[in-house]
Amino acid sequence: MYPASNLTAPHPMTTPDGNPSISDWSLTPHKTHLNHGSYGSVPRAAQEVQLQLKARMDANPCTWFMGQYSAVAKARAQVAGFLGVDAGHTALVLNASAGISAVYNSLDFEHGAEIVTTSHAYGAVLHGAHRIARKHGGRVRIADVPLDADAETVCALVLAEVSSRTALIVVDQITSATARAFPVEAIARAAAPLGIPVLVDGAHAPGIVESPVPDFEGFWVGNLHKFACAPRGTAALVCSGDRAAGLVPLIDSWGFPYRFPENFDHVGTQDVTSWMAAHASFDTIEERYGWGTFRSYAGGLCDYGASIIGDAFTAHTGEDHSVEVGMPVGPLRLLRLPKGLATTHEDSHSVRELISERWDFETAVTTFAGEGFLRLSAHLYNSPSDYEAFAEKAVPGLVELARST
Repeated sequence: MYPASNLTAPHPMTTPDGNPSISDWSLTPHKTHLNHGSYGSVPRAAQEVQLQLKARMDANPCTWFMGQYSAVAKARAQVAGFLGVDAGHTALVLNASAGISAVYNSLDFEHGAEIVTTSHAYGAVLHGAHRIARKHGGRVRIADVPLDADAETVCALVLAEVSSRTALIVVDQITSATARAFPVEAIARAAAPLGIPVLVDGAHAPGIVESPVPDFEGFWVGNLHKFACAPRGTAALVCSGDRAAGLVPLIDSWGFPYRFPENFDHVGTQDVTSWMAAHASFDTIEERYGWGTFRSYAGGLCDYGASIIGDAFTAHTGEDHSVEVGMPVGPLRLLRLPKGLATTHEDSHSVRELISERWDFETAVTTFAGEGFLRLSAHLYNSPSDYEAFAEKAVPGLVELARST
């Protein structure tokens, strides 16, 4: 029924349909997981390492917490190695939002300061920008970037919002709702002569991008629990240059005599065993599959999935459901949903829940500029049959739902 995908499993241990061994993960078997990009999936090997660490913590909390800061420093070095950056420029945080909030709270904004971002900004990041701007009597300026804008256009639109009051530019490396890349290094180069710091939201970049941290003196934050598959609650804040000295963690603790990044190593009684187990995820995927193999396989798989599901929608609606984004990226693809579905952020959650409950597919449904989209993402445990099943089971129901609304 479907054209051959020309995809071969990246590891000899496969399921009967050619899928890489699902036993490496512990996902719910009766659900088809097509949304790795939101919450990731932790390999069993890393789960076991974290459980062992938790057992040690609970067996003797006094010894554990008195020495936890040194264990965090070791984990920080391991994460920095995976990212390809200097451990002295790297701090560990709970998630990208926590790292971004730390940057917002650490910068010395003047009254009336403005923050520039784009229409693709992640909601939590945008809310934080508004909060800090209001605190200082300023505002957020939003560059309206079309989905199909190329790198040069994106850069020009962002810089057009810059003024003498601009205190910070916040830009996505890979956007969440619209599954596209932004030219973060070009924007940083243009902002540098103006003396404007740039904060890169690289939440999706680790694992997708071989060297995810841009070469610039600014702030970069990335999640390790998404495509890098680390235990949840693991993210990195990277900063080099003079501004690093002013960075402080969200919670004051015993790291106060130290400067970045050592001041972030002291986290009190937080359970950060996820940070210490992260290396097991990186190593497991590298040893069993290879990160380059993952990027090649998952990118090709998303191309196939987008084609199969897009064609299925078109067969029912007679409309083109493909989406041309200006800078497509790795294992993330966007498809236009039938008209009338997920036109608001709230509605997108309802459609996602319906897909999960009625057809047993875990997906990401997003909204941008009043249109609803299906965002596909893939990892090593996915196979062509996952997307073929969605085209057969979920697409007809979604089209019918749209017609009834």
